[in-house]
Amino acid sequence: MSEAIQASPAADWYAQQGKMPRLYVPAAFVAGSVVALPDGAARHITRVLRMGKGAPLVLFDGQGLEAGVRLAEVSRKQTLARVEAVWSGSGESPLSVHLGQAISKGDRMDYAIQKAVELGVAAITPLYTERGDVRLKGDREEKKLAHWQAVAASACEQSGRAVVPQVHAPMPLSTWLEERQEPLRLMLHLATGNAFDRQDRPVSVALLIGPEGGLSDSDIAAAQSADFTPLTLGPRVLRTETAPVVALSLLQHYFGDL
Repeated sequence: MSEAIQASPAADWYAQQGKMPRLYVPAAFVAGSVVALPDGAARHITRVLRMGKGAPLVLFDGQGLEAGVRLAEVSRKQTLARVEAVWSGSGESPLSVHLGQAISKGDRMDYAIQKAVELGVAAITPLYTERGDVRLKGDREEKKLAHWQAVAASACEQSGRAVVPQVHAPMPLSTWLEERQEPLRLMLHLATGNAFDRQDRPVSVALLIGPEGGLSDSDIAAAQSADFTPLTLGPRVLRTETAPVVALSLLQHYFGDL
């Protein structure tokens, strides 16, 4: 990867080209090579934005690299871009947060994932909890997972991140708790009255957000047995999709880069 990274930083490319689209393309970036844009990205660039040959844009591979490219071929069959510069992305937080988010209905889950990615989350696991009333099986679960991963990628395009956080397959809360190894483990629980007051900087954090009806007593007990500390975010009840936004903002403010 070091051979591909150019001496000119991202700032030089943006200064020369100005504001331009930024797209997720999971490909190998090497200066001078040609990258075929996926169908969705190609349609957006050519049909929505009506960009033509020679137009500049920025691609990122989802693993930490970005590339400044120009459209080399625009046709009905394919859209090709020539890589002119490659650099390491700089939008990642120094704090690694794994969000365990109880699955919610409708667009609420999309919102939670989108905002969590914008706020620098490192990984997300949708959770089945006792009071959660969403249960996905088979093809429906696979389609939802693919959709949520696409939401995460789109949020990276907008927010300037070059690493797309993984959205793990949904799992029961108990299974997720068993896998946790983060030194700081927090769960949102309004009734505790425990405000955020930790001073020492953790390497990584596990953050548990319950469903619309809140975590059940058994869920709370299981989380506490897994060394999760109950945390309240003030006297007002936050919706399940709002809670991760507030909690992640706090964590990034105290321990990350916000």
